[in-house]
Amino acid sequence: MKKKIISMLMIMTMAAACFAGCGGNKAEDKSAGADTAADGKVYKVGIIQYVDDASLNQIVDNLEKQLDAIAEEKGVTFNYKDYYYNGQADSTTINQIVTELINDEVDVLVPIATPTAMICQSATEDNQIPVVFAAVSDPEGAGLVASNDAPGANITGTSDALNTEAILDLMLEQDRDLQKVGLLYDKSQDASTAPIKAAKEYLQNAGIEVIEKTGTTNDEVMLAADALCAEKVGAVFTPTDNTIMTAELAIYEKFIDAGIPHYCGADSFALNGAYLGYGVNYATLGVETAKMVAEVLVDGKEPASLPVKTLDNGTATVNTETAAALDLDYEKLRDMCDGFVEIQTSKEFE
Repeated sequence: MKKKIISMLMIMTMAAACFAGCGGNKAEDKSAGADTAADGKVYKVGIIQYVDDASLNQIVDNLEKQLDAIAEEKGVTFNYKDYYYNGQADSTTINQIVTELINDEVDVLVPIATPTAMICQSATEDNQIPVVFAAVSDPEGAGLVASNDAPGANITGTSDALNTEAILDLMLEQDRDLQKVGLLYDKSQDASTAPIKAAKEYLQNAGIEVIEKTGTTNDEVMLAADALCAEKVGAVFTPTDNTIMTAELAIYEKFIDAGIPHYCGADSFALNGAYLGYGVNYATLGVETAKMVAEVLVDGKEPASLPVKTLDNGTATVNTETAAALDLDYEKLRDMCDGFVEIQTSKEFE
């Protein structure tokens, strides 16, 4: 499916073209022939992806495939093709996207990642359109739900909460002589707040020096990576941080050249060159999100009482090329994980 990546300029251009060229309403043009189907009801599903990265792309692809499978099974249609957008990590753009989807009268909003979910929460306070989020690391901490067991409002979804202690256990098993660890993250990412706090407590209790470096743009992340190399840290930890994920292809060789393994909170980091990713299976996360969308739209369940779904996150993904470049034996880590995957550097999952 061709992905629609929009900016404010593109939105205005599209709107102008729609009125000038068609002389009609954009929502009417989109829904012509799409809101009735021979085999049953059509639901309009608005998907808002926060940014392009391998993990989030994997969620969207599997979300859409599972929606198609459920549609065939239940005799309905989920129209997501007309209502998919990528905000490219720009809050102004994402706000405009959500406003447009609400004007299009979508039946559900599906925000991918915490910043997108928070914008959807604010936009639906009055209209109470159902929101089913994906890949929110700490729904309670972000204030999206009253509790994971009983969300309490119009919002629920799936969480990619990270077991920080487990990934740091792997780090220390790999190198029992670690004396200094770098923490690399975007301090504006809510998903990083809790795991970074947990990592600092864990490492300080182990008597390991902590060096923190942050960045909010690719250029800042590259400078932060350079600084960690200059500090001669023995390893680097990054949680499920979309800013660092987006920059991983630009920094992984810096760490290899400095002899520093990068341990991260998602398999996509390893795909993009990091030594090890640990966490949930994002393909499964997409599937489970689709199932929750169907529960809300087709089965009539209320998001307020539909518990947030958190997946087991005991799968480690090792980049074998990076391991070889760092001369690391990862076999001793295999028995510490529920799942163990070997991968090589690539931009996207196949």
